[in-house]
Amino acid sequence: MSFDSFNILKSRTVVLRQENIDTDQIISARFLTTTLKEGLGQSVFYDWRYDEGGRPKNSSAFNGYNPDTHKILVAGANFGCGSSREHAPWALKSFGFEAVISSDIADIFKSNSLKNGLLAIEVDPKTHASLLNTPGAEITIDLERQIVAVSDWEKAHFDIEPFARQCLMNGVDQLGALMSHLPEIEAFEVKRP
Repeated sequence: MSFDSFNILKSRTVVLRQENIDTDQIISARFLTTTLKEGLGQSVFYDWRYDEGGRPKNSSAFNGYNPDTHKILVAGANFGCGSSREHAPWALKSFGFEAVISSDIADIFKSNSLKNGLLAIEVDPKTHASLLNTPGAEITIDLERQIVAVSDWEKAHFDIEPFARQCLMNGVDQLGALMSHLPEIEAFEVKRP
């Protein structure tokens, strides 16, 4: 599978200050009726965005959200906890997010995200607090240098598994990266007895 590659992502943020946002809050189990990624974005954080009658909530952090200008989600600690639901990063990507930033992201959610083209970044508590306190801030993520720049003077380093970083920068998942080496693999196999 392929997706949009990037080295630099410059975007405004959408902030969800809540901690312990689990995968059922990201996309409720009632929307897991498909194994396709298309259209899942309309269900992301559905109960936070709409009331029981399907009308937009005035208090939603997503009001005024523009997927062309707000591609980075900043969330409270322990983001993506709960079940191992690959639909959660699919839904966030389908909604328009390219990256999620928190001080703590659940391991399984982070792994699923990176495999599906959604950059999941953990930053230090000071940077995290700064991002939580400035919704709509324009920030820059430099994937090659592994830096989140909140401003010209405020930058934070983040760690990412090297293979996942390479895949994101090339716009391919793990299988796509493996398939890019198919000629070498086939040549190796021909030489084997």
